[in-house]
Amino acid sequence: MDPPARPASDETVIGGPPTELGPPTELGPPTELGVRTELGQDTGTPSTTTTGPSAGFVVDTGVGRLVADWEDSGVPSDLRDYLPDTDAVRRAALVELIMVDLAYRWLRVGRPKRIADYCLEFPELLAEPLPPELVYEEYRVRRLSGAEVDPNDYVAEFPYQADRFDWLREHDPRTAGAEQLSLPGSDDLAAGHRLDDFDLVTELGRGAFARVFLARQRSMQRWVALKISRNVGTEAQTLAQLDHPYIVRVFDQRVLEDRQLRMLFMEYVSGGTLLDVVRRVRDAPPESWGGQLLLDSIDRTLARKGEMRPAESGVRTEIAALSWPETVAWIGLRLAEALEYAREHGVLHRDIKPANVLLTVEGVPKLADFNVSSSDVVSVPGAAGSVAGSVAYMSPEQLAAASAPASAAAARIDTRSDIYSLGVMLWELLTGSRPFADAKAGESLEVPLAQRRRGVDEEMLARLPADCPAALRRVLLRSLEPDPDDRWSDGRKLARQFALCLDPHARDLVDPRPGTVRARLWRWALPVLLAAIGIPNVLAAGYNYYYNKELIISTLSAEAQQHLEQVHLVIAALAFPLGAVLIVAWCRLALTVPRGLRKGQTYDGAVLGRARAATLNLGHRTVVVSFALWVVAGVAYPVALQIAAGGIPLRAYTHLLASLAVCGAVAVAYPYFILTYYSVRCLYPILLSHGEIRSGDGRDIRAQRRLGTRYLAVAASVPLIGVAGLSFVGADRGGAVNVTVRVLCLGGIAAFIGVYQLFRRIESDLRALSRVATLGVPGGGQPPSTSQRNV
Repeated sequence: MDPPARPASDETVIGGPPTELGPPTELGPPTELGVRTELGQDTGTPSTTTTGPSAGFVVDTGVGRLVADWEDSGVPSDLRDYLPDTDAVRRAALVELIMVDLAYRWLRVGRPKRIADYCLEFPELLAEPLPPELVYEEYRVRRLSGAEVDPNDYVAEFPYQADRFDWLREHDPRTAGAEQLSLPGSDDLAAGHRLDDFDLVTELGRGAFARVFLARQRSMQRWVALKISRNVGTEAQTLAQLDHPYIVRVFDQRVLEDRQLRMLFMEYVSGGTLLDVVRRVRDAPPESWGGQLLLDSIDRTLARKGEMRPAESGVRTEIAALSWPETVAWIGLRLAEALEYAREHGVLHRDIKPANVLLTVEGVPKLADFNVSSSDVVSVPGAAGSVAGSVAYMSPEQLAAASAPASAAAARIDTRSDIYSLGVMLWELLTGSRPFADAKAGESLEVPLAQRRRGVDEEMLARLPADCPAALRRVLLRSLEPDPDDRWSDGRKLARQFALCLDPHARDLVDPRPGTVRARLWRWALPVLLAAIGIPNVLAAGYNYYYNKELIISTLSAEAQQHLEQVHLVIAALAFPLGAVLIVAWCRLALTVPRGLRKGQTYDGAVLGRARAATLNLGHRTVVVSFALWVVAGVAYPVALQIAAGGIPLRAYTHLLASLAVCGAVAVAYPYFILTYYSVRCLYPILLSHGEIRSGDGRDIRAQRRLGTRYLAVAASVPLIGVAGLSFVGADRGGAVNVTVRVLCLGGIAAFIGVYQLFRRIESDLRALSRVATLGVPGGGQPPSTSQRNV
């Protein structure tokens, strides 16, 4: 379905006053309801933005003409000249005009005007409560003009708009970095003071709307991080639901009603933030990067605070042994698990950046400062008011909703946006610089949005460390895909990928080094399949024919021998083509999807899931078809003998069935191990690198390991059956038969030794993949430790 057409320039849609905050864009006439203005830092030119459309009909608002006249003349105009005649939209258009006029008056010509003045001039403004966005816009442009503005004055003057006004102040991405902290009665908010049940020890940090102290809670005799902010929103209630080892634990909150303050107290995490680590990465030479760098950053932070360096622990020892890319993956795994846990509880973070990741003294990362949304999907109705975060780490969809609301009217921001921000942060941690250039002062959000839509360029790829595994590069690049549908769909699947990066065996399987033989063998899937299944079956058929010809057919009449020769030819002529068709049909996804992925084709999740199952079971499926055909042959031969020779002795039937059993075992055991080894090493990893590792994959891998043990027993039976046959045939049956059986015995023993080696390698590969696939699954594995990775 095509998107709804946008109204022409200088038009709007009936729908009442604006309800959401629009972000700044380049100067130009507004196109829809809800104009906002901002002074450009370089040019001093107010820029206009809009909020999303409502249903209705299109009329002229006059806003575009007002902007043009301000630019041409630079003098105030009479807003009545621009108002539409249609009463239904007159008030909505008036609000837009006032917002434009406020910006030019306060920021361009120094002839300020207040909302009260506009209300006197246009009494119809008071027919309904003033839009909170208009109140906030006056506050904002006054601050930008350099005027001393107390937000508490606005809260007192406009009580009906107070809640929305406070929300806009906190979530407007244009002013989040410029807003000055102003807390009611904040004079005594300093180290050494007591606030309610808390002794404020030292200030840990401050942001636009809160201050954080290290405090001692008297009643519980414990250290806490105390966040003090205005009593707005439901942050504490939401965060209190999150109890996860990689999320900062919120204990409780207290509200000081008389001072309009909220105190949120949470666990104290003393090892600093990832921002400290990023700064250390930038300062240190690349050859010194490693897990120890993370620990050194933590120890430096502790020393600065006067705290003791912790004793060595298993976690610190593990981190110290990691390379720098492995350290980044180690951190990413835990943060991805935290995002998944938050998503399962209906919470998005929306502001992932190094400063919001705290570190314990052991180096464990913990997500903090959630820019809380109470839903795991945020619908963006064409406005940036519900979009928050730091521009440098924002996903394209966040920037689109903030920079061009009209085009993002149906945008939905979900956990994949958090995954994008996590990818930007981990890239910065890995290389010391972000994958996209920072936005310049006064620059439109369209510029960083265009960069993100182009993806990571070659210059940024060249900055990856020389020891960065191909797996980690792939995982980060997919996290940074411009289209949310092309990213990892949730945190747990991303966590499994990071676990793969931490397991040298698994990551070498899934992302082989370019140029190696194994990296090219996927091209030969069909020839390998036909050879692996065809050669053992041809050898088995030859053995069966020669063995039975010497023991059974040679004793029959010439006419019966001729009939049986014809039966052999007919069965072979039918069995081999029929088997090939059945095998290719049943295993077609294993043959086509990996090739298609290598050539750039895309497949939906359902097709990839079936392809993974078909590929992992490639050996099993082919030998099932092969064994079924040998069963058919086991029925056809005795019937043919009965018809051609009128029956044969019971002893001859025994020889026939024994030879068919040997041939069936040969046709089952050897092709299974050859094809399973090929599929696990060359085909299945392609599906894991281009798709998502799911919990069902772990079950399939475990099932395949059980199958391998059973097929190994079948392979062991081949020489045993040969030995039994040798003793059963006896020396009186002729030297030729005895030689045939002895060749079978010796060949079976040699083949079993080879099969056993393949079995061990397959087991090792499947164990590595199983460790990754079962991560985070109830009853499954845990994040791999150093000892696991070295298995």
